[in-house]
Amino acid sequence: MADAVQDTGVDPVSTLIRHSLDALSSGERKVGRAILANYPIAGLGTVAELAQRASVSPPTVVRFVTRLGFSGFPAFQKRLVREVQERLGSPLEQYDRADLNSDDGELARASRVFSGSIAATIADLPESEFDRVVALLSDPRRRVRLIGGRFSHLLADYLGAHLTLLRPGAQTIGADGFTRLTAVTDTRRDDVLVVFDYRRYDPEIVRFARRCAERGADVVLFTDRWLSPAADVACAVLPAGVEAPSPFDSLVPALAVVETVIAGVTDRLGEDGRRRLETMEDLRSGTTDHPV
Repeated sequence: MADAVQDTGVDPVSTLIRHSLDALSSGERKVGRAILANYPIAGLGTVAELAQRASVSPPTVVRFVTRLGFSGFPAFQKRLVREVQERLGSPLEQYDRADLNSDDGELARASRVFSGSIAATIADLPESEFDRVVALLSDPRRRVRLIGGRFSHLLADYLGAHLTLLRPGAQTIGADGFTRLTAVTDTRRDDVLVVFDYRRYDPEIVRFARRCAERGADVVLFTDRWLSPAADVACAVLPAGVEAPSPFDSLVPALAVVETVIAGVTDRLGEDGRRRLETMEDLRSGTTDHPV
């Protein structure tokens, strides 16, 4: 029997579950997947309700939370409740955080927060999920479309611009309702939809992802460590920290994830990506006879 995962008091439950799946029994894995599929709501009911959702016995649920390092189901739910409070926290509620009023100065505090959050984010990325994302975005047979929320659309635009340089068939979806409606209508099986959605999640983005998944698209989700509700239709999820030296959640760690994905796609496309860049540069400088 594998050792239980240490309860650090810091890692979100979703991270504990993902890191422990390989060490769990088949029944315990069913419980973990049931929670991740509707996170964190699935874990906030009774033991019997979770057992029914996962098609296992109530004792299997109790063994599962113990294997994660919790003393029992109440302690497990207490952590989930704390996460819900954190993920719903508004910038206004963050203003009085003690760590925002430290005495080491703004620059030192920013260096500490950002370096720590980026390092933790990259270290915690599930390698199998990362590899799947790179493979999907590198497949020239698949059309890739990207969408983001009020702030995270910046990441969608950034990744989309790089994919356009490296491969054909990448498009960022705008914010207006008609554009999104036609995008859902035009979704084809085997399309790849890249979704950026971070806490205080955008219900329109989540709804859009679900509709595209229903039409056969593979959904790739970039989100925070508490997981957007769009995770329940995603085939791959890349979470990032949101820690910032201000009351506002930061996209800096998420941008580091995007940059890492860009590096992976560039490596995987290899010479094909290089030839595409060369052609575009030739056209831009007017050194070829290709039509623009």
